[in-house]
Amino acid sequence: MSSGTSHTSQDEVSTKPQHLRELVIKVPWLRHLEAKQLDDLMASSCVRVVEHHEWLFHQGEAARWLYVVLGGGVRLVRTAEDGRLATIRCAERGDTVGELSMLSDKPRYLYSAEALARTHVLVLDLALCWQYVDASPDCRAKFMLQLSEELTDRLEDMVLLTQGDAMSRLIGFILRQLPVPPRLPGVVHLDTPKYLLAAQLAMTPETLSRLLTRLRETGAISVERARLIVHDDQQLRELMAKRH
Repeated sequence: MSSGTSHTSQDEVSTKPQHLRELVIKVPWLRHLEAKQLDDLMASSCVRVVEHHEWLFHQGEAARWLYVVLGGGVRLVRTAEDGRLATIRCAERGDTVGELSMLSDKPRYLYSAEALARTHVLVLDLALCWQYVDASPDCRAKFMLQLSEELTDRLEDMVLLTQGDAMSRLIGFILRQLPVPPRLPGVVHLDTPKYLLAAQLAMTPETLSRLLTRLRETGAISVERARLIVHDDQQLRELMAKRH
């Protein structure tokens, strides 16, 4: 379940310059760069392969690079004062990683980034990105809009992850994907890999599969290939309320 980008297997990752350029242009706040700026940005870029459980960068490190995920998945985590790791979100194909660090005079990564599978990323010069984005009113406006939307999502995630148990978190997540007011049957696209969605909901992929099966057995939802269909949102709300 993602914002529109779909998972790409490692065999499908293309590093051809044309394909990399097309992916960068799909980033909303880079879309309005001038052709010369985009040329310069791509000329200074490179592709990096990050192995499973390898860290792309750590929280607090000086930020020099912006990453665009080409294939695989990256978990963004922040270390709390007590040393525990809290998952912020998971990034997949087309998502950017490290952009929040551009807001500081002395850019530092605000979280750590761990590969959840063998992952390909496009590495862009962070200072050059910000120089071009800051000079373009359209890029700057899109960047601020993305920050606003992400802040809203993260606040909702904080509420979701403080709910009682794994089932409550899953139901809450499903309900968030429906329009307001819900139009039933509601379709939630399952285009995010299961391991990424499970990490985002702070559970294992096995637990996620088990809980989806239990929800299907209630009749409130059904699953058809890459689609989760919500038949009764009120039943889901009642199920969640009983767990508090």
